[in-house]
Amino acid sequence: MEGEWNQIQLRGPNTEGLASCHAVTGSARKVRDNAADWHNLMLRWDKLSEDGFDVATNIVNIKRSQHEQLLVPEASSSSSSSATLQPSGAAELQAQCLKLLDIVEKMTAIVARMERLAASQQALRELEELRSGSAGGAAPLFHSWTTKQFEDASRLMLAAFSEELKLRRVISQELAHAATSDLSMVYLSCWLHQPCIPAQSRITLEALLLETGHRPL
Repeated sequence: MEGEWNQIQLRGPNTEGLASCHAVTGSARKVRDNAADWHNLMLRWDKLSEDGFDVATNIVNIKRSQHEQLLVPEASSSSSSSATLQPSGAAELQAQCLKLLDIVEKMTAIVARMERLAASQQALRELEELRSGSAGGAAPLFHSWTTKQFEDASRLMLAAFSEELKLRRVISQELAHAATSDLSMVYLSCWLHQPCIPAQSRITLEALLLETGHRPL
């Protein structure tokens, strides 16, 4: 993923005062590539989150259907159909649970790549400190940010997605075992609204893209 930012179009036409894409070299080029990788990874995360919500909703609906079947009076005419529906429902529930676990595994891979990006930013900051002799690599690489600020931005975003991943793992493991429909809805709501990823994380990404010239100022 790292370095594959050419797959998306982030640059705008109004980037006067900033070196062109092909002219940026060294640490600045790597920081710029990292910024685009952050963008791509968040897009992937959002797509997986949408897919996961659909799967989680299916799990809740299957559980609700199974619960309703248990409440149906056991008449002779319905007992045979109930006996055939429940095994198929259990198989479908298991299939949906496996889908959700697979989505969470893909999210785990995304966070692992985010960790590598954060480590890369730290290494770049340390390199610029050695070159400049100043803490944080004082000279801006683009408009105003130092390499320390790029590292801080990466750490902030990584922390948010790491915490959200922990929540996703809990939901994927517990959703099918929720004791009540209310608890199921809490899990669904948490998956949808991503409480561990504050708006500041998205704002930080936009600031990062602006600073590196992927977004027009």
